[in-house]
Amino acid sequence: MIMDIGIALPHVGPHASAQAIVQAAREAERLGFGAVWVLERLLRPTFPFPQFGGRVMTMPETYATAFEPLETLTYVAAKTERIKLGTSVIDALFHVPVVLAKRFAALDQFSGGRAVAGLGQGGNAPEFETANVSLKRRGAGFEEFIHALRAAWGPDPVKYEGRFYKIPESNIGPKPVQPGGPPIIIGGFAPAALERAGRLADGWNPVLNAWPPFEQALKAFHDAARNAGRDPDKLQVVVRANVRPDAPAADQRKPLTGSTDQIAEDLTRLRGLGVNHVFWDMNFSGTSADDQLRLLESLKKASEF
Repeated sequence: MIMDIGIALPHVGPHASAQAIVQAAREAERLGFGAVWVLERLLRPTFPFPQFGGRVMTMPETYATAFEPLETLTYVAAKTERIKLGTSVIDALFHVPVVLAKRFAALDQFSGGRAVAGLGQGGNAPEFETANVSLKRRGAGFEEFIHALRAAWGPDPVKYEGRFYKIPESNIGPKPVQPGGPPIIIGGFAPAALERAGRLADGWNPVLNAWPPFEQALKAFHDAARNAGRDPDKLQVVVRANVRPDAPAADQRKPLTGSTDQIAEDLTRLRGLGVNHVFWDMNFSGTSADDQLRLLESLKKASEF
């Protein structure tokens, strides 16, 4: 099975800049990487706030600066030719399905069909408050958003009527280059998230922090696809690694870190599990844009073992 690698662009944190974003994208394309990735962050609250399950969180300072994801990828599309352009992730519930559908369609048109639509629900109460959306829309509202998004990408006339979203019979264009629209990948480790990904999405986008939880969740994702009458081998698994690959080893080495040989072993293990793509996001480790560029060569070497 073919598995490729990618990187998150330096579009968040203190080292983010238009120049760094373009340099990283062009270098990744030159080296033959499969995709570059961006995330969405509306804002960084300056106070601690409760997460689901009651855990109190202080959002990392990295999020104080975050370039908008689709604008960033559209800019990169004009500066590259082949590399795929993915979101990991856009928080769908902060948007209107038709508006987000048209933005993805524009990116797909401008890039010649290179867009990948990584979507999430969002999980931070201050961002939901800012977007004027109830947290109760998570779950059923997210599923309906995906249906409405795909309807807007489908043949005209488009019409959709649900509990949360409605599209009156309309022409909505341009359509994406990719038939049916960019592939939709969604993440999460909760049982409901894995079931939703297997039943509705074109793929799953987990963060790999430790092997046993990941392998258990991967099995659950595949089982969910089979239970929905789908072939899991036809669905994508896009693994995110929020680590600096050359991070010094602690008592227990984190996946996808260490020497070139160790990273190559991890990639071989993931390939054997049916993973399609792996990418590193080094923005959270405070890695400078120059250091990120330097590390691309070693990642490419590891992927070729």
